[in-house]
Amino acid sequence: MKILDRYILVTYLKTFFSVFIILMFIFVLQTIWLYINELAGKDLDIWIVLKFLWFVSPRLIPLVLPLTILVTSLMVFGNFSENYEFAAMKSTGISLQRAMRSLTVFILLLSFTAFLFANNVIPWSEYKWQNLRRNIAQVSPSMVIAEGQFSQIGDDFNIKVGEKSGDRDQFLKDVVIHKKDPSRPNGNFTVIIADNGELASEEGSNTLSLILKDGNYYDDVQQKDPKKQLRQPFAKSYFEEYAINIDLTAFNNTDVEKENELSNQNMYKMSELFVEIDSLSVSYSKDIRLFSENMYYRSGVSKFSDYTKIDSVSTDTLETILNIFPKKRQAEIVDMALNNIKGTIQSVGSKKNEFKVKTKRLNKFEMALHDKYVLAFACIILFFVGAPLGAIIRKGGMGLPMVVAIVLFLTYHFIGIFAKNSAEDGTLHPFIATWLSTVIMLPLSVWLTYRATTDQGIFDIDSFVQRIGRLFGKKASDNELPE
Repeated sequence: MKILDRYILVTYLKTFFSVFIILMFIFVLQTIWLYINELAGKDLDIWIVLKFLWFVSPRLIPLVLPLTILVTSLMVFGNFSENYEFAAMKSTGISLQRAMRSLTVFILLLSFTAFLFANNVIPWSEYKWQNLRRNIAQVSPSMVIAEGQFSQIGDDFNIKVGEKSGDRDQFLKDVVIHKKDPSRPNGNFTVIIADNGELASEEGSNTLSLILKDGNYYDDVQQKDPKKQLRQPFAKSYFEEYAINIDLTAFNNTDVEKENELSNQNMYKMSELFVEIDSLSVSYSKDIRLFSENMYYRSGVSKFSDYTKIDSVSTDTLETILNIFPKKRQAEIVDMALNNIKGTIQSVGSKKNEFKVKTKRLNKFEMALHDKYVLAFACIILFFVGAPLGAIIRKGGMGLPMVVAIVLFLTYHFIGIFAKNSAEDGTLHPFIATWLSTVIMLPLSVWLTYRATTDQGIFDIDSFVQRIGRLFGKKASDNELPE
């Protein structure tokens, strides 16, 4: 390696690692801010918190690495231009392409490493993070109880609250509890509704007291006589204060290292994604085929397979067929047909929602597959956006280059987010949505590289002004011609 290549590479690497550490620190702080509710107030060891952050860090790389390359390229090449180092290189016959040679090799190696990282490390860390997150959620019952939905605590209670408050979320409003009875295992026969509640427990105790205030207690009465049971008898009582003791032994013995069965598209490697996508596609196609066949048989058309012109039956013909039956029977036939149509419409509507969910899941898996390739190509393309742009603007440091880099990266990132959101519901193909932002940046990188290597600015203002002047000058001369 020549001295010039070593100098450029070392300068780039120093800035690269500095920017990477700073950006990684910022994104980790953002992660702490997002998940502070899941970590605070649970008496977790600092080792568990650090492990949580360690597992969540790899999923930040697809954001941090491309931004780091863009910022570093702008800063380094802006410094070279600002300090006239590129001018000195060009005076000795060294072009911009030649100066970028060592960095191009580094970026290619880095892109390949990013691809391997996305294919191997990120799926592993995603599973570890989601697994640890679920185990941490079981440490504190107050965190398990979510607002606006039923949450199970232990084996006997399903609790729903409208609102939580307090420094430990111990105060509850609009509490609904479904209590299971071991002697009646076939359902939830006891319902407790209270306006307010409070979670209280003594330090070191394995019992949690749920104190309910101003509520009602409903208990279904099970009758042996089927006729009496049809009346659905129940017992109701009102209480001003009612305490429920919940055994916390299972929560206090929660193993945060326990391996749960978790699965989402970000936990798969490429080889596994190919298998999963193929399996989901086959299953999806099979479900559509079976549903269409089922609807065809339900319509009754298959019974008229011997009639070749069944599609051309007119309204008059149908009325003639109805006239064969008595008036009372005709009304029954019409009502039956209407009910069948309504049932078919409901069935199609429910299946439509089911297929929409399956389509969304399949699209997510396809996007997860392409994301592994996109990360590698994004590193290369953003380098060829940042490096020539830094040489053109001729400004280094953390000021203007940082602003330009953030604007470019936010544009790149937001295009990708909007495209992926559109792809989830089937508006865009997953392949197009995943590659769209990178493909948009590709011509920009080619154009900037061409402008920088030919010693041109982003816009040639002098040439633009001259062309405008010639245009107006030509119009003025045309107006001065004699008639």
